[in-house]
Amino acid sequence: MTYAIHWFRRDLRVAGNIALQKQFKKFEGRVVGLFCFDHAFLAREDFSVHRFQFFLATLQQLQTELRSLGSDLLVLDVGPEPAFKKLFSYLQTQKLPMPQCVSWNRDYEPFARKRDQSIGEMLQDFSVEVLTERDHLLLEPPELEKASGGGYQVFSPFCRAWLKEYVTPKIQQRIQQQKSAFKYLNERKNKTSGKIFRLTWSDIFQGKKPFPEILEDYSQRNQKKVTIAIPKAGTLHAFQQLQAFTDQLDHYQDRRDIPSLAATSKLSIYLKNGSITVSQIISYLDLKPFHKKQSGRDSFFNELIWREFYYHILARHPRVEHEAFLTRYKDMQWDNRQDWFEAWKEGRTGYPIVDAGMRELAQTGWMHNRVRMIVASFLTKHLLIDWRWGERYFMEKLLDGDLAANNGGWQWAASTGCDPQPYFRIFNPWLQSKKFDPEGQYIKKYVPELNHLPPTQLHQPIEKQSDYPEPIVDHQVRRDLALKRYKEMS
Repeated sequence: MTYAIHWFRRDLRVAGNIALQKQFKKFEGRVVGLFCFDHAFLAREDFSVHRFQFFLATLQQLQTELRSLGSDLLVLDVGPEPAFKKLFSYLQTQKLPMPQCVSWNRDYEPFARKRDQSIGEMLQDFSVEVLTERDHLLLEPPELEKASGGGYQVFSPFCRAWLKEYVTPKIQQRIQQQKSAFKYLNERKNKTSGKIFRLTWSDIFQGKKPFPEILEDYSQRNQKKVTIAIPKAGTLHAFQQLQAFTDQLDHYQDRRDIPSLAATSKLSIYLKNGSITVSQIISYLDLKPFHKKQSGRDSFFNELIWREFYYHILARHPRVEHEAFLTRYKDMQWDNRQDWFEAWKEGRTGYPIVDAGMRELAQTGWMHNRVRMIVASFLTKHLLIDWRWGERYFMEKLLDGDLAANNGGWQWAASTGCDPQPYFRIFNPWLQSKKFDPEGQYIKKYVPELNHLPPTQLHQPIEKQSDYPEPIVDHQVRRDLALKRYKEMS
């Protein structure tokens, strides 16, 4: 019996899964899935209980889907190298057929790239073929280079080059290939998809169960630590979220910066796990190249390209995971006051728009993107606290915490990254809240102790409130100090 294994990582879906599709065709449906819990990942200092619960729910949805299609997902409670060795050892000991091929879709994070290279070498030792494919990105870093060599470090030329490549037949074919994903998803939605795979793990193991089912146990144990509502997980819910956002798309440019409105896509939590991809979003929305952002579609397309940009930066410059992209800020003098950091985390800085954002994060595991920029600027420019402190805290709390996007966003706000916010442009929290939350709807939702105040009083220092603090720092004083510090480093 010839068959293949698809190793799932951040591509937790069947629809439009490129490597899985190739295996399906080559082995005539005899493909089974494997997922490995890497305890090095679970032990990270920025590990998020809530993001992990959403991830577990996504895995459970994937396992159920594969089983309904006639395949299966085996989940092993060890990292990939010991998992493959343990699995192959059992197959060989029991004289069961070994897979002819193991496939996966490529990842771009530093740890993942080293891991994948190691696994590829190990599989060669077992005489197992390896198939890897592009999936998470539409354009991979080697596909987008400057004429002089190397990658782009400024977004505008990156975007122009990306859009130029986007219209080529090769890339347009990738977009068109994803149309079949939506046909399949509609069949699943209508419960008309049948068994299309032809092999399960039970078939391979001849009815035995050599490895315990661990997903439900993991989920139940982790659920006890969860303190927020976990969104519905899986490809179908990602698809439904995309469909719902379609109605908002034309107004995206005008409404996306207003945190009191449900005007953003909220697809980032599904992009993180690969329940949906940038390619699929572009395909479904039929997004066209733009020269100037003149519509909601253009603005949203631009945000997707920013996401790809940060992945290219991380892949080409893995050091940004731990240090400033702009080396002149490597030894930046930070104040790093722990009491101020705690006040920022807890949403009691005395700046209502900042406090509302931090409380939204704590209560929901998500934060509006405009507010993410405001709170990041406040931490790094007003409190002069190292951006890495904020980046790590966001990863602990965000359901959509993603290394490339989170790191890129924080370094942009701190003016230490590629194509950053210039250091002399420092968000004024009072003006930001006045502009984007003029009636205080967002502020009052998350800072209810200010409900009795008229909107005009929310955009200036608030004094003598028994249950709300006065500003912990003065905007102008700290702005001047930040400018001085950054100028010294520049």
